[in-house]
Amino acid sequence: MNNSILAVVGAYGHTARFVLTQLRARGLTPIAVGRDPERLRGLGDHRVAAIDDPAALDHAFAGVAAVVNCAGPFADTAAPVAEAALRAGAHYLDIAAEQAVAIDLLTRFDGPAREAGVVVAPSVAFYGGLGDLLATAAMGDWPAADDIQIAIALDSWLPTEGTRRTITRNAGRHVVYTRGGFAPPPPTPSTLTWRFPDPVGEQELTELSTADQVTIAHHLRTPRIAVHLNTAPLADLADPTAPEPVPVDDLGRSAQRFHVDVEVRLGGQRRRASAAGQDIYAVSGPIVATAVANVLAGRHTGARTAGQLLTLADLGAEHLTCWDATAQPTCT
Repeated sequence: MNNSILAVVGAYGHTARFVLTQLRARGLTPIAVGRDPERLRGLGDHRVAAIDDPAALDHAFAGVAAVVNCAGPFADTAAPVAEAALRAGAHYLDIAAEQAVAIDLLTRFDGPAREAGVVVAPSVAFYGGLGDLLATAAMGDWPAADDIQIAIALDSWLPTEGTRRTITRNAGRHVVYTRGGFAPPPPTPSTLTWRFPDPVGEQELTELSTADQVTIAHHLRTPRIAVHLNTAPLADLADPTAPEPVPVDDLGRSAQRFHVDVEVRLGGQRRRASAAGQDIYAVSGPIVATAVANVLAGRHTGARTAGQLLTLADLGAEHLTCWDATAQPTCT
């Protein structure tokens, strides 16, 4: 097995383009995998396989060291792709933003992954990944925290077709993390006012169920993890006429800007870590590509999350602007 060869499932999707670019930038050799041979041909080395064809997946994953799943909705693809990756003796990572998928993979696949000597890592992306990285950085040497609060501000959220399909597929499957466990969300989401650094400024936020609650709870000890998002992007998601993202630079990123604050509280103490950047889909590329490179170079096994596989410093300042409560840079 060549340790630099990996498979990217759903390789012609929107976020997958960023993933492929970032994997190649790290000297890795991705093989594009999907069901449509016409769409695969422009992506270099490729193998045709459908998610519901185990034999085709086995052929597609033969000889690869890792599999990156970019094919959503992940409620339909994660389990069969992860199972095929384990049969091939390959690591599995995905970019899912789906809570139910992350819970399933982190619980059901931990033992099998350890037995196979590989990693299974869901939600290694903007949702599920960045909040986890920031929470891990803010927690530092604390063994536990009383509360973890994630505040997200997006200036817009023009959803891809894949995002819309995922929202529909996961309706009614969301949870919150409170009192040390997962529970159905309250009928009325909580709201709060959050002061972000300028130029974002003060924003009204609404509680949101995201994969970050799942990934953080997997390895950080705290009874409560809350995520809140500003209202403007929620209106974009609710608008069926909102267009898909439009590239505005040579990297293919949209003009969307994001800012994420994570505050960890213990007793009367508070620690904060923050990150800002451009395009939530695009930044998922370096997050999962860096995790893949670390997994291939390390000795991790079992169910893992972004916060266990990489750090903000691993990502570098070219992808994110990061800082802690003392305004010291943490993406270097």
